[in-house]
Amino acid sequence: MTTTYTGKYTKTESGYMGQLVEWPEVVTEGATLEECRDLLQDALREMVAAYQQEGRELPLGGALLEQVAVET
Repeated sequence: MTTTYTGKYTKTESGYMGQLVEWPEVVTEGATLEECRDLLQDALREMVAAYQQEGRELPLGGALLEQVAVET
């Protein structure tokens, strides 16, 4: 079974921070966006394995994100 999670990437002073929207505990940092994506995928695999080993239910994926504009 494949579940899709939503990655959110934020530019930082040292590169990028990546976090899953539906599973905020899955977070990582990388020097480049590509590295951050790879590290987030690795962190997700590790978290899934840990949850399955503990018999815990995985968070649901498939969040819908959209930009919300406001005049500032």
